[in-house]
Amino acid sequence: MMAIPIEGEIVQIHSYKHNGHIHRVWQETMVLKSTPKIIIGANERTLVTESDGRTWLTREPSITYFHTELWFNIICMLREDGVYYYCNMSSPFVFDNNAIKYIDYDLDVKVFPDMSYTLLDEDEYEQHKEEMEYPPVIDRILKANVNKLISWIQQRRGPFAPDFIEAWTSRHRLYKEMHNPE
Repeated sequence: MMAIPIEGEIVQIHSYKHNGHIHRVWQETMVLKSTPKIIIGANERTLVTESDGRTWLTREPSITYFHTELWFNIICMLREDGVYYYCNMSSPFVFDNNAIKYIDYDLDVKVFPDMSYTLLDEDEYEQHKEEMEYPPVIDRILKANVNKLISWIQQRRGPFAPDFIEAWTSRHRLYKEMHNPE
């Protein structure tokens, strides 16, 4: 069985490409929920390092959602005008060496506060599918999971449920207070 992080612990997030190359690293994410299947985390102004060495800081607080049986992960970005969701089509995660790790499969779904959504990076997906020789089974799994993700959005399931953000942002506040008592 895979080790899982402790709630309240700070971990990294490592995104890879199908060829095994590192794609992006998020320096610090606080674990809010940790089970053998799901990790929910939070980060705010965390350092992100791109594969070419460029770095940037995330702008807004976000809640992250990872699952061991789903081929997508979800970043819920808390902006002044509402919650925006960035959904990466990806392999299910593994937790290894204090990092949440997954393979990023290019396709992304951006969801707006009104729950409208748009599928992004289809060209990049087709290009990488050829270059990195994604097996047909991966292509089928990813397409099925795009449909599953869209049904979650339409049914307001998981991170798209109305009370999800409030529940996890208040948990994050609680953990921050526990780690930084005045």
